[in-house]
Parts: sequence; structure tokens; C-alpha cells
Amino acid sequence: MDDVIPGEGVVPGRRRRPSGEPPPLPHDFDVAAIAWLVAFLWWAAIWLWVFISDDPAIWITERDLEMMRPIVDLRTTWLTPTMQVINEIGTHWASVVIGWTTLLGAIAFRRVRHAILFFASQSVIAGLVTLVATRIGRPRPLGMTQLGDWEGYAQPSRPVALLTGALVAAGLTLFRPRPWRRRWYLLSIAVLGVFGFAQVYTGVDHPTDVVVGGTVAVAVTLLLYRSLAPEAAFPIVSRAGKTAHLDVTGARGEAIRAAMSHQIGFDVDEIVPVGGESSAGSTPLRIVGRNGDVVFAKLYSSVHLRSDRWFKLARTLLYGRLEDEARFSSVRRLIQHEHYMLHLFCAAGAGCQEPIGIVEITPEREYLLVTEFIDDAVEISEAAVTEELIDQGLALVAKLWRAGLAHRDVKPANVLVQRGRLRIVDVAFGQIRPSPWRQAVDLANMMLVLALGNSPELVYERARRVFSDEELGEAFAASRGVAFPSQLRSAVRTDARHLLQRFRELAPQQKPVAIQRWSLRRLGLTLWVALIALAILAIFLGSLADIGLA
Repeated sequence: MDDVIPGEGVVPGRRRRPSGEPPPLPHDFDVAAIAWLVAFLWWAAIWLWVFISDDPAIWITERDLEMMRPIVDLRTTWLTPTMQVINEIGTHWASVVIGWTTLLGAIAFRRVRHAILFFASQSVIAGLVTLVATRIGRPRPLGMTQLGDWEGYAQPSRPVALLTGALVAAGLTLFRPRPWRRRWYLLSIAVLGVFGFAQVYTGVDHPTDVVVGGTVAVAVTLLLYRSLAPEAAFPIVSRAGKTAHLDVTGARGEAIRAAMSHQIGFDVDEIVPVGGESSAGSTPLRIVGRNGDVVFAKLYSSVHLRSDRWFKLARTLLYGRLEDEARFSSVRRLIQHEHYMLHLFCAAGAGCQEPIGIVEITPEREYLLVTEFIDDAVEISEAAVTEELIDQGLALVAKLWRAGLAHRDVKPANVLVQRGRLRIVDVAFGQIRPSPWRQAVDLANMMLVLALGNSPELVYERARRVFSDEELGEAFAASRGVAFPSQLRSAVRTDARHLLQRFRELAPQQKPVAIQRWSLRRLGLTLWVALIALAILAIFLGSLADIGLA
């Protein structure tokens, strides 16, 4: 140890992120969001003062009435009906239309998180307004003739708060930051200004009731959206697509460049999404360095982790849990697993991508798995499947069997051909010491992939040189239902040759392996999910009026 030179082995340009330094993708509380939160805290302090003493409430009410009198004195026969109509629309209809448009738009564009946040923000606004109004107990403007609908206490204004919350949530859910969201906010300010004036004109609310209602709504909505759906992590895209494909421009793109440079010494020049059609569990990227080097990277985030959990839950309810299926506890565990599996597959000679390293974008939330980029490669479905490729594919499965490994996701998109060499990619679902059933499924799926580009008879003939008749019979007895990856299942269905049936005719007949089993666990889980769904539906329906959706 005495011969070790301090700093030796440290690559120039690399550095560790100090523990006190914020991650590249923090919650995006900008100046505007902080200003609204400060305004909300200011009014919260005034409410607390009012709870303690009546003096500030009396002073504020006197100032409100002084501001209202000139407005009420302006009432005219031609303007009053207009203000009453605006009051009616803003109180009973505007938040309903905007709210349902936001909710259905979020679902249509697969922004489920934003839909949940809209419901949550409106619920928090309604609950907070009700709590504060009942505690303060402020009456409607005294000495003023009310020309519009009103009920309950005045402070904060409930219609203004719900409409403001709906407008802000619509902007954060449906529009990109520039330029449409800014235009929407300008339109919202105009709408709220007219509605707020109508509230004061008709004598329904004091001026401060309108201001406080809007402040509460904006602060609550921004707090929830910025905290739980930050723009850098959950960007609003202009088209509906796979939610797995995260935007790698803007703040996230800059974070990727900085992290790649600091952690593995790779200076990024270009980031290009690739393979999006066949990837549903990550965001695959082709990253070009400034020196011309090219690497492949898979971006994993908490979005992918949640999607995987929901997918496995749905599949368990529909088909039962597969014997080797388990969910990951964190994004870090998921990417560590795939990185480790890459090393094992490469050591077994499976022709996979050589791993380069793991890059941390945001701790526990976003990571990059960086590997070799297989250039000049095409999916096997786009290549001529020769006898040599068939033998390579079968030999690959045999190597995995001997090494005690299973790929668990053999499909055309994961089997590449590079200058006559078969390469297998995407080992995220790989397993160590799999069951004989899982190994048999890998063999059957590989034979089906090969048969899509050639004849099942030739594939079966070549397979008999590597595997026994008993193993081939077991493979097609085990392959059914959810054992097939969705892409492979779709390709086999559209092939007019009935490949699966033909293989079963060629292989020795064995009793089919049942995998869709009912169990006490599956029954209990189904009942539990049904009860939770009914409870959520009951809460949602019961809250429609309270949150301005009815």
C-alpha cells in the first residue's frame, strides 16, 4: 500500500457527485412556483391571526367593502344580466367542462399520473377551502344586494378556487411549456379576471375572497404537480405514444451528458432514441461521442418500474403468476440485475452486448445502462435465416442451459444478426438457475423465431442435432399462453403456416404444462384489487360535486 500514488488510476474528466450536491433532475420549483407558495403562506399566516383575534378580520372586511362600493354603484341594466350569466357559468359549468376535458385528455394521452394529480389537487383545494371557510366563518358581503347564486361562507371563494385549480391543472396536463401553455395561462388569467369581477359585481364575494381562492388553488396545484410530476422527469409530449419512451432533450438530455462525462468519461455529442417500436420497458438510446465512438444505452426510470409492476399485477390477475416471475423493489435493483446478467451472458459466450457501466442520472429514480453498440446489425426478422444462423441460435440456447441461465424474453427484436453472427440482446428478464420449464420455453421461443425466417421442418431437424427428442417435446408442451413474448406471439399468429402447431406435430407428444393456475393467492389478490377499485370508484363518484366535476 505504501507504493500507491494518490490519484493514480483516476481518469481525467471524471468526478464523483458530492453527497451534498443536488441531483441533475431535481423537482422543478421555478421562481413562479415559489412565489405562489410564498403568497399562500402569507395568507395562511393571516388566517392564523384571524383565528386568534377578530381585529384583522374587521379591518380586512372594511377595506373589502370600500373597494366593492364603487363597483356595485356601477351596476346598470345592460351590464347586470351579463355579469349574472358569467357568475352562473363560472360557478356551475366552467370547472365541470374544463375538469372533465383535462381528465379525459390525460387518459387519452396516457398521462395517468397527471390524471391522478388533477383529481388529488382538486380534492385538496376543495378540502382546504371548506376547512378554512368553516373555521373563519366569514359572511357574504354585508350591506350588498346579492345578484348571483351563493351559499356557505365567503372566505376563500370556492368557485374561484375550483375553476383556478382546473385551469392550472389543464395547462400542466395538456400543454407543452412553450408556447401553448403560456398562451393557455394568459387566456386563464383573462377568464379568471372576468369571473372574479363578476363575483364582486354581483355581491357574491369580497375582492380578497377571490384573490385568496385563486392563490390557494395555484399554490396547491403547482406544489403537487412540481413535486410528483416534475417536467424534467415527466415531460408533456405532443403525441400519444409508449409511456416507456422518455424525452431525452432539455434538462434530461443535459443531465445525461453531464453524468456520462463525469462517471464514465464519455463526452456526448448526440443522443438518438432507437428501437422504440419493440421496447416497452425502457428508453433505448444510441449515444455518439465527440470522438466518434458510439455506445448503446438503456434509460430506466421510476416510470418503467411502475409500469412493470402494473403489468405483472394485471398478468397475475388474468393468468396467474408465473413460477419465476418477481418484481423489482427499486430502479437501482433493476439496473443492477441487468448489468450483472450481461456479465454472466457474456461469460457464457451468448453473444450479448459487452457492458460498459451504469450511469446515475438521479439517485433511485433514473439510471443509464451503457453497453457496446452492435453496429451493422438487423433484427433476425429482416435477415435471411440460413442453416448457419439456425445452428447459432440453437447453440446459443444450449450454452445458456449449460451455464444455468435463461433469457426469458426471446423474440425477434432481441435476436440480431451482425455480419452473419447471431447476437442476443435485452437480458433484463434474465434468470440464474431457472426451472426446467423456463429453459424449455427459451428453446421453443428460439425455434419459433428461427422458423419465422425459414421452415419449421429444417429448424426441427437442426435442433435434433443439439437437443434430445424428449427435450424438444418438453419445449412445445411448455410453450403456451403468456410464455410467449407479445411480439413473438403476434408474429406466429399472423404466419399462415401455423408454426406452433407444426412443431407440436414434429415433436414427441407430451402432456401440456399448465401455467394458468388458480390459487388462494390469486383469488385473494383478485378480491383485494376488486375491493380497492370499488372503493376508489365510490370515492371518485362521491367527490364529483365537491371537486367541481358535477
